[in-house]
Amino acid sequence: MAEKRPTPPDVDRVAASRAAVAARRARAAVKSEIAQGKRSALEVLAAANESPDGIEGRLRVTEFLVSIPAIGVTKMHRIMEKLEISLSKRLGGLGKHQLARLGDFLTLRTTSRRGESAARLVVLAGPTAVGKGTVAAHIRQYYPDVHLSVSATTRAPRPGETEGVSYYFVDDAEFDRMVSAGELLEWATVHNAYRYGTPRGPVDDALRRGHSVLLEIDIQGARAVRRAMPEARLVFLLPPTWDELVRRLIGRDTESAAEQTRRLETAKLELAAQGEFDFRVVNHDVAEAAREVVDLLNLRKAPSLP
Repeated sequence: MAEKRPTPPDVDRVAASRAAVAARRARAAVKSEIAQGKRSALEVLAAANESPDGIEGRLRVTEFLVSIPAIGVTKMHRIMEKLEISLSKRLGGLGKHQLARLGDFLTLRTTSRRGESAARLVVLAGPTAVGKGTVAAHIRQYYPDVHLSVSATTRAPRPGETEGVSYYFVDDAEFDRMVSAGELLEWATVHNAYRYGTPRGPVDDALRRGHSVLLEIDIQGARAVRRAMPEARLVFLLPPTWDELVRRLIGRDTESAAEQTRRLETAKLELAAQGEFDFRVVNHDVAEAAREVVDLLNLRKAPSLP
């Protein structure tokens, strides 16, 4: 005879019921905030991405969309079909590409309604010595319409680097102040040595003015940007071969032999992260890689929706 499952005590059922009611009310409050314009849909999407099990993350995409002014049930179904998102999906359960498509749609919808251009945020990252800085420098020189974000770093300038153009070179005390003041979009300690971070103000200002922005940062930073701004497109810069990456690192002669060895070990882990990115560009030739990255600034096109 099948064994009967024990019935949970009444107190447990009451507590579970109260928790469920509280969660429903919290989700309803989020939808109300979107409907009233107190929170933008993109802000709620970013919160869901940051905390998939939080209130925003538990919100169904269908509920989320119909809470946006001018999107009714019929339009919501068309949007879900175009974005290839199941009706049962919650915001916190979206896959990487679904999240990107939804973020693209919301961004383009917002800027179109305001009569603004659809400014794009593209993040360029990759393993050490792959040539991120060289590609970014080529873009700065030959594509002046692209706004390149300048990172802050605690490391010393390398030969040929310019303050305010290559990086903002700051000491540890100033970097600590920027972190405490919330002035950085992302920051991380790279190669267990120096800290790097992206000043948020210039990025936000450029996007508000309708300018696309390119961030050239490390992989940790790219992950942080995706959490904060799900609509960002992430581009992974690859070397043609592993041997070429080794040649480039040793050839630039800016690290000791021990540091080179450590960085190459880190590069193996960094290369394994390429699946997290939206696009991949192989740096065979700097000019060609730069052109591909610039082309990606124009790739973000939301589905054609009524």
